[in-house]
Amino acid sequence: MSLTIGDTAPDFVAATTEGPIKFHEWIGDSWAVLFSHPKNFTPICTTELGYVASIKPEFDRRNVKIIGLSVDPIELHDAWAKDIEETQGTAPNYPLIGDADFAISKAYGMLGADVSGDPSDRTAADNQTVRNVFVIGPDKKIKLVLVYPMTTGRNFDEVLRVIDSLQLTAKHKVATPVNWKQGENVVIAGSVSNDQAKEIFGTWDEPKPYIRIVPQPTA
Repeated sequence: MSLTIGDTAPDFVAATTEGPIKFHEWIGDSWAVLFSHPKNFTPICTTELGYVASIKPEFDRRNVKIIGLSVDPIELHDAWAKDIEETQGTAPNYPLIGDADFAISKAYGMLGADVSGDPSDRTAADNQTVRNVFVIGPDKKIKLVLVYPMTTGRNFDEVLRVIDSLQLTAKHKVATPVNWKQGENVVIAGSVSNDQAKEIFGTWDEPKPYIRIVPQPTA
């Protein structure tokens, strides 16, 4: 099954390094980021897990919960966490899922339905498609899907930027332009008529009729 923006994130029960969870209940009224790894003790994932731990306060400030997943038994996660802390300076301070039966990876379309067997018999290359980032809203709908190759580390500063945009545009009738950052101008959503825009925004800059620029709403 291929998941896309607007789909309901599959619910699941899983063992994690912070105890068992039921995914939708764990999210609650928060936003969530689920990011996946093809195997423990892989170099690029090690850097990613450490960096995400170091910027967790930024996710907390945005009411975003973080959870990682690796296609390895949960029993191996503690040893990996020690390596992450030793090499990256920060150990994971968020739960890591053990997906040794591949159930979650399959539910999220990262591995084929025919995958089975002992995860220790599979290499990271066998699981190379388990390199996704899913941003999920409080409504349990998928808001963003990013898929990275094993050779390219993920940019979690960009994930934060996108979350800022998602949270802003969920609240206000605007869209964010290229490379937008917090505090910069935004564009009135195309679904808003000019009459509606006058009521909501008053005036705007209009280099073209379809580009209506206003300051970022703050309320």
